[in-house]
This record gives sequence, structure tokens and C-alpha cells, in this order.
Amino acid sequence: MSDWINVAKTEQLTPGNHKVVDVDGVEVAVFNIDGEYLAIEDICTHDGGDLACGTLEGDAIVCPRHGAKFSLRTGEVLAPPAYEPVATLPVRVENEMVQVKDDRWD
Repeated sequence: MSDWINVAKTEQLTPGNHKVVDVDGVEVAVFNIDGEYLAIEDICTHDGGDLACGTLEGDAIVCPRHGAKFSLRTGEVLAPPAYEPVATLPVRVENEMVQVKDDRWD
């Protein structure tokens, strides 16, 4: 069972920024999109590259390697060459601390 992992204080993860953390051996990117915290597994389903260093377009991320585009809300592919969605993870704020967990195997 996965526990909640501290990502950053809310004041440290400001709108438009992100942080990558290890959650049970999985790299997870947590983004602040206009005050809403969203988390995805930090791996492009097209070629396995990191996504967090890509370009944000609203609530979507564009992979820096080949331009695949993913929704940060749903993980859905919005533009190829990827065809498989990226995993999204739950995020919460407790006592001004942004937290994430990987509950896919709970």
C-alpha cells in the first residue's frame, strides 16, 4: 500500500511550475496549473523519455523529444506519436504541503 509522499510546500510549488519526486520507485511529476495540482508518471508512453521537462500548454504537457502531447488531468494522448495514455496520480494538500501517492496497486 502506497503512502502519501510530500512533494513541496504550496508556496514552493507556484503556478506554472513542477517538481519530480520518487514515489515507490516511480518518477512522478507534480504540476501547479493555475493553483490546481496535477500529477503524472514522468515517462512518455511513446519512447520512455521524461515528460516533466517538456512544454506546458494549458493543462497539457508536450514531450520534448518527439512532440507527443498529454492531458495532465486525464493522461489522455492529445497528439501523436504516442497512442497510450500516461498514468495520472492523486494529489492532495495537507497543512500547506502538496502530497502525491501511487495507488495503482493498492
